[in-house]
Amino acid sequence: MSVKLVHVATIPLTISLFLRGQIPFMQNRGFEISVVCSPAPESDEIAAREGVRVYEVPMVRGIAPLADLLSLVRLWLLFRRIKPDVVHSSTPKAGPLAMVAGFFAGVPVRIYTLRGVMVDRRTGLARQVLRMMEWIGCRFADQVVAVSRSVAEVIVRGGMCSERKIVVLGRGSSNGVDAEHLFNPALVDSNEVSGLRTACRIPADATVIGFIGRIVHGKGIVELGAAWRNIRDRRDNTFLLIIGPEEPQDPVPEEVLAQLKADPRVVMVDLVPREKMPLYYRLMDVIAFPTYSEGLPNVPLEAAAMKVPVVATRVTGCVDVVADSVTGTLVPVANADALAAALDAYLDDPDLRLRHGSAGRNLVLREFRPETVWQSLYERYMYLLRRKGGPLPEPVAVVDRGKDVPASSTATERT
Repeated sequence: MSVKLVHVATIPLTISLFLRGQIPFMQNRGFEISVVCSPAPESDEIAAREGVRVYEVPMVRGIAPLADLLSLVRLWLLFRRIKPDVVHSSTPKAGPLAMVAGFFAGVPVRIYTLRGVMVDRRTGLARQVLRMMEWIGCRFADQVVAVSRSVAEVIVRGGMCSERKIVVLGRGSSNGVDAEHLFNPALVDSNEVSGLRTACRIPADATVIGFIGRIVHGKGIVELGAAWRNIRDRRDNTFLLIIGPEEPQDPVPEEVLAQLKADPRVVMVDLVPREKMPLYYRLMDVIAFPTYSEGLPNVPLEAAAMKVPVVATRVTGCVDVVADSVTGTLVPVANADALAAALDAYLDDPDLRLRHGSAGRNLVLREFRPETVWQSLYERYMYLLRRKGGPLPEPVAVVDRGKDVPASSTATERT
């Protein structure tokens, strides 16, 4: 028997980033999977790639009470029509909306995944609204899954969820890291790395500090810029490689960006396809990750899988994936001097980079394999279905993406 599982996210990108590989894993175990997200060109791609039906329900990312009410009604009507056995939602907007709609539509199992702590990044009325939204999402969920232990602690301590309802699966993570087939330094062609280094105009003997992430204030770009100015004046053969898009929300001060862009030893790359990221990791000797807050960040895990040590801030999420003085270094948040000193330590000591990089890869292989995360989630689904007395899925033949998938299972429906 197949069990209907519906994933809900505000935008399709969340599905692409956090459910890659997880969907066929669950399909092979008897789940019939659909996706609900806001309208976007990527919907058809997700439907075709994953072999799922995508339902498009407009959801606004910002605070918009009237639009949210309309989205809530649309989700309720959709759930009443397709009658899912499990609704699994994430992201601050889609999460609470799907949990409330699922409750009133009579969905037996409702799961809300917390991928971060948004209230930490807001003040005033916006903070209060977000806090209320998180509380609502947790209140109407049967199970809340936090992607890290530090996120769970903040949510419980803040009164947004009861301790008995929230769980962390294994060591955490949304989807694990593929350290065998993708983020594996043994699979990277050294000639391609050399070619990329030349294309980036980085000398063969130069050391490279890397940063990967959105170019926004909350990622610590101000501190990164200050730490870089400290380092570059003392190290004329060190480069800074920044990978990520600039975003208008939470903007970085213009003067900080202008200084980085004008520096001949700063290489800025907008977006890199996921399959090309291992090449860029191999260019880097150490990664700076001075973020203000995270859920459970992928960059430090991907870097660790590629044997690159990380200097990260001691904040939610980072403390779960960077073992201080073992796989990397944790520094105080918003402290450019501490960031520069920790980066200096790695630039000065190739043996330290090697030790921490190797330890990082061992950690990822041991604790953050995708299959480990997926199996833990599957067991949680089964536990909740048994507790609710619902139908249980029966494993099916392995899904072969190279063969035709029935058209009905790959449609995109606008609602």
